Amino acid sequence: MQPNLSDREKLLRTIFGVYLMLLGFLFIQGVAGILLGIVGLALLATGALGWCPLYVWLKRSTAPAMSEEPAGEDKA
Repeated sequence: MQPNLSDREKLLRTIFGVYLMLLGFLFIQGVAGILLGIVGLALLATGALGWCPLYVWLKRSTAPAMSEEPAGEDKA
């Protein structure tokens, strides 16, 4: 599972996830509150992991490109 979210997107997803969870589970009653809470939980989880399964399905990534060269080898 390779990260596919940029640092900025991880931060935004985490912040909005916490906000929606609090809004949905504590302040809005009924089905709408539960749905908002679940969406917030999903945003929080993807932000914390740095990986979005929807991005894998869409073949999209906002993460910076990684170098193909192994880090421990010196060039001769």
